[in-house]
Amino acid sequence: MERIDFVWTDGKNEEFQRFYIKTEEYYSKIVGGSEKRKGFVPFNLSESISDVLLAYIDGAAAGCAGLKKYSDNDVEIKRVWVEPDHRGKQIATKMMDRIEEKARMMNFRRAILQTRPIMTDAVGLYERRGYKLIENYPPYDKLDGAICMALSL
Repeated sequence: MERIDFVWTDGKNEEFQRFYIKTEEYYSKIVGGSEKRKGFVPFNLSESISDVLLAYIDGAAAGCAGLKKYSDNDVEIKRVWVEPDHRGKQIATKMMDRIEEKARMMNFRRAILQTRPIMTDAVGLYERRGYKLIENYPPYDKLDGAICMALSL
């Protein structure tokens, strides 16, 4: 079994920046181009994500997840990503365990996130963890095809 190490950092981390670019490309691809997302990019700048968790396998970055304050009570989960060749190893689940625990320690009452129904693996992960569909929150209330979910912490 491969050893997974987790490291906390922030949105300015070089490895996270690399994942950020990959996720931007992926999200733009699934919606039909970056032009359809340009109004939302300012809300998702990597530097604005205060708490980032990186997963490493044998010293190589394999995944990431982040937390960003949304309100006094809500923290937004951002950029949950696992490299395709490392999927199926429960990395996302282990990152979510740590992300949610950190959110509790930061005294947030609810974790919120935005995804898309087409991202069935992500939706399934969140549903298995108890996340429920909620009304889309700004700015995603103006994003076609977006769904938002929440978990009481």
